[in-house]
Amino acid sequence: MNLPNVKTVMGTAQAECDPRSFSFLLSVLAEKGALDERKGYVVFPGFCDVHVHFREPGFSYKETIKTGSAAAARGGYTAVCTMPNLNPVPDCKRNLKLQSDIIAKDASIFVYPYGAITKGEKGAELADMAAIAKDVVAFSDDGKGVQDEEMMRRAMLKAKELGKIVAAHCEVNELLKGGYVHDGEYAKAHGHKGICSASEYEEIRRDLALAKETGAAFHVCHISTAESVDLIRKAKAEGVDVTCETAPHYLVLDENDLEETGNFKMNPPLRGKKDREALLQGIVDGTIDMIATDHAPHSESEKSLGLAGSAFGIVGLETAFPVLYTHLVKTGVISLEKLIDLMAVNPRKRFSIPESGFSVWDLSEKETVDPAAFLSKGRSTPFEGKELFGVNHLTVCNGHVVYQKKN
Repeated sequence: MNLPNVKTVMGTAQAECDPRSFSFLLSVLAEKGALDERKGYVVFPGFCDVHVHFREPGFSYKETIKTGSAAAARGGYTAVCTMPNLNPVPDCKRNLKLQSDIIAKDASIFVYPYGAITKGEKGAELADMAAIAKDVVAFSDDGKGVQDEEMMRRAMLKAKELGKIVAAHCEVNELLKGGYVHDGEYAKAHGHKGICSASEYEEIRRDLALAKETGAAFHVCHISTAESVDLIRKAKAEGVDVTCETAPHYLVLDENDLEETGNFKMNPPLRGKKDREALLQGIVDGTIDMIATDHAPHSESEKSLGLAGSAFGIVGLETAFPVLYTHLVKTGVISLEKLIDLMAVNPRKRFSIPESGFSVWDLSEKETVDPAAFLSKGRSTPFEGKELFGVNHLTVCNGHVVYQKKN
């Protein structure tokens, strides 16, 4: 059986891949009825998300390695990096092994754990970084900013010695003041407590100076403000070894889209229109290196308490590509090849993660986002009910079919 309308889009990794291998495997899968020969498909390299929360061990009622990796596979991902805000925190070999054993048993794709920067993510003492370095993708205290400047300096120096990246959640605690949405017009109009932009960019400013001083490899997580983009752009021009990520929701939504539900509560929060425009410019000019989902599932009860009372975090692995393809590629903001660089090529290059498979999409097909159909345990998304282009029909990881759309 032939598939005459199969196209491969590899981003800047095109020269490193052999499309013939895809064509052969797709033909085999078509013969088995996995694909419809009447459709036109596009094949992408497996996406790589360097910022997800799979909640296990410690919080498996929110998500597990098994459900999280299944959701990732549905979204076209063949590799993800899991953040360390777990119980126990992976800050030593014993704690990390608890997570690694679950990954070995239950993951359907490649799952690379982060190690913590500080013990228990408490910011008071460095984790046993040397002991776990070979078994983690990088170091982060995600969920918390490292407040002490000297502690972050020591962490960067140690990470540099170990040949690892420090990936920072940048947030100044004393500037938060109990806020939970952006400190902008929506907060003022609706009586909500706001989180100022400076709480993010002032710690980025500090950490960029430390990265310049120490020569460490530094990665900034989930940037959301115009000032953050500007600071990182200038640091790159000065030769600082820094990369950064933002998430789909910060590129597509802003405070004008907020609704009074937990589906719109995440940290950092949705910022103002000028921030979203600055992020888009950062994507276009290369200041922002990659897009990560910050997939952060919670239980229904934790997300049903409105903007003020709900837990921070939304899910994103199963909607990321359709959201970005619909709102950025089809509108002409960026090319499809650029999107693949942001979702597949650049993350692997920066974090030294090998290629591990591909996914097969029908870009002309539309679906309405239905959280009840998610493979993730999390159901909270601001894109609920939105009609998006791009449906994944198949994900292959390490030679195995890890997701196949039901007909």
